[in-house]
Amino acid sequence: MSQTPGSVDVAETPIRKVAGACLVGTTIEFYDFFIYGTAAALVFPKLFFPETTPFIGTLLAFASFGVGFVARPLGGAIFGHFGDRVGRKTMLVISLLIMGLSTVAIGLLPTYATAGALAPALLVLLRLVQGVAVGGEWGGAVLMAVEHSAPDKRGFYGSWPQAGAPLGTLLATGAFFLVSLMPADQFLSIGWRIPFLASAILIIVGLFVRLRVTESPAFQLVRNRQAESRTPIVEVFRKHPKQVLLVAGAFLVQSTVSYIFIAYLATYGTTVVGASRTSVLAVILLSAVVSTVLHIAFGALSDRLGRKPVYLAGVVAMGVLIFPAFALFNTGNFGLMLVAHVMIFGLALSLAGGPTAAMFSEMFGTRVRYTGASVGYQLAGVFGAALGPIIAVALLEATGSGYAIAAYVAAMALISLIAVTLIPESRGVDILEIEQEPSRV
Repeated sequence: MSQTPGSVDVAETPIRKVAGACLVGTTIEFYDFFIYGTAAALVFPKLFFPETTPFIGTLLAFASFGVGFVARPLGGAIFGHFGDRVGRKTMLVISLLIMGLSTVAIGLLPTYATAGALAPALLVLLRLVQGVAVGGEWGGAVLMAVEHSAPDKRGFYGSWPQAGAPLGTLLATGAFFLVSLMPADQFLSIGWRIPFLASAILIIVGLFVRLRVTESPAFQLVRNRQAESRTPIVEVFRKHPKQVLLVAGAFLVQSTVSYIFIAYLATYGTTVVGASRTSVLAVILLSAVVSTVLHIAFGALSDRLGRKPVYLAGVVAMGVLIFPAFALFNTGNFGLMLVAHVMIFGLALSLAGGPTAAMFSEMFGTRVRYTGASVGYQLAGVFGAALGPIIAVALLEATGSGYAIAAYVAAMALISLIAVTLIPESRGVDILEIEQEPSRV
């Protein structure tokens, strides 16, 4: 249909359909990203780094896991640049394709026994590609949901793609739970590959839903007014460096907790606590169900109470509850391990995760929103998610105590607490504005 300059396409896709498409796509991308973390805990030390001690093999496996997070800010910058110039929808389709194809390729890799040093080298290369793809995914997905939403529903609908992370965890853990029921030799030969190869089917599903939604109204307004930024990354760091750093600081504890509780605890639970592989995976799986639901509930709550109080409650909860959570997890009792995991991953993390999309999106003007929110969010991944499991492994080796890991998480929570305190409340701001004054944050 025709448009006039400065208008927004009135035939836009209904918000529930947009939010559903964002949820499905984000779930698929995080499924791809998380199955690597589970495999790094359970499989990769044996198959790709066998010529080392168990400690070094695990460290190297999680280092290859962390490489993806090092690449994510690059992905955020690249996809953010084109997302702010070309559009959110196009970048989401491209990121989904890149992520899915690289995941399938991991499932086809030869192991160290077959290809020698080439095997881990290819594994790291594909992990880098995954990192670039998911680095562009988050920003595009949350902006499509937030920018299509009514002002009083941005927290609720913005939480849908946020819920894709625990839902992706649910699918990834569920897939590994099923293949882990195979005999050990079959699991190590072919079973671990199945979750990676299954991504081929998910690519088709994701493309189907994403190609059926329209571009976001906010970006259409920028495009109709020909107000696109020529160099979004330059503009972001020239005009909004404080916002980028505050986003990174605010998300630091979420990023750290997510990947310690998704990836590292699979190793900790089996090697330190002595629980079975299936028990630990079942704990993560059930906790992910709770987290998925509560992400959306707390996103909706932020529409009523504001972004900051809900987010701050989550940060404090992660910093305080991490100590009793480790105490419960260390018992090795399935029920208590589940309570521990739900306490942090299901409840505390979701309190902060629910309002995240709306809060970070509302900190930037439309012409640089994709770049600014993405780069800040992904920078936290380098220092939180990438280093978290590695530091956890090193702390356990040095101290022999899981409480050292808990203290590390509490320190990250303190940093995030300071950052969130410095972010003004943003509920109800006009996100259709093209520019945003740096003085607002």
